Amino acid sequence: MQYRRFGRTNWNISEIGYGMWGLAGWTGSEETEVNKALEKSIELGCNFFDTAWGYGAGKSEQILGKLLRMHPTDKLYVATKIPPKNFKWPSKSNYKIEDCFPASHIIEYTEKSLKNLNVECIDLQQFHVWEDSWANSDDWKNAIEKLKKDGKIRHIGISVNRWEPDNVLATLKTNLIDTVQVIYNIFDQAPTDNLFPLCRTLDIGVIARVPFDEGTLTGTLTKETVFPKEDWRSTYFVKENLISSVDHADTLKPIIPAGMTMAELALKFILCNDDVHTIIPGMRKVRNVEANMATSTGKKLEKALELKLKSHRWDRTPTEWSQ
Repeated sequence: MQYRRFGRTNWNISEIGYGMWGLAGWTGSEETEVNKALEKSIELGCNFFDTAWGYGAGKSEQILGKLLRMHPTDKLYVATKIPPKNFKWPSKSNYKIEDCFPASHIIEYTEKSLKNLNVECIDLQQFHVWEDSWANSDDWKNAIEKLKKDGKIRHIGISVNRWEPDNVLATLKTNLIDTVQVIYNIFDQAPTDNLFPLCRTLDIGVIARVPFDEGTLTGTLTKETVFPKEDWRSTYFVKENLISSVDHADTLKPIIPAGMTMAELALKFILCNDDVHTIIPGMRKVRNVEANMATSTGKKLEKALELKLKSHRWDRTPTEWSQ
């Protein structure tokens, strides 16, 4: 496992982190297997774990809390997120800060997360949605100042809405935000336009989420794939999205190097970008952990292949199904 400096936090975090959404909100999660997968990730050098209160109303946080108790001497970095008060994902431009993150709500849900995780201080607390129009609001600023002063959080970050990487730039310029979590993968390359250069200038840590485009970039989806109704992906991969996603993935297949999977290629592409400090794929099985962790070798893709992959950029705009 290779490690990268995580911006101004000065933490050295694993290039492959652990995204914990799927442990609580997707079908196919089995507790024994999940615990084995988490243990295997630590064994292979993972030290960054990203969860949220919104992942199963605290269930994912509780799973992580148990893991922390089993590894009291290991330095494992914990990142979680505050849900918006209106519990709507993503936020929309007409939402007001008081509808999503009034100070009392920020503090209340940080306390809930502390209890779920069974820790005294959260390494990285994040806003789970964001609108840049909230940049100059004093409410959220006062809340995070209090939480830091009280020793409840070390750093504060923002998880940016899907396909809206520029919807945080003004907020970053307040110099109060330490990290950004954003969708970045072979298809979603828009963060390289404005977000990544600003993060580089301000020394802000960058977390790349959704490296497999919710599964498209594993190469396992087909136009006939159906998810159970209780699975979040059933509302994301509506017909219009599933068909176009599979078509885009199919165009990648001819350029995948021999002996490499599409999922491996997807992670390797992200690791080519030094502006990214960690990637947080969702992993529920030991074999996925082993495969994903193995991509962090310090050896990057050949430049010619990286350039070919960049030509597969797919710019999309938010829709009703793109939560």
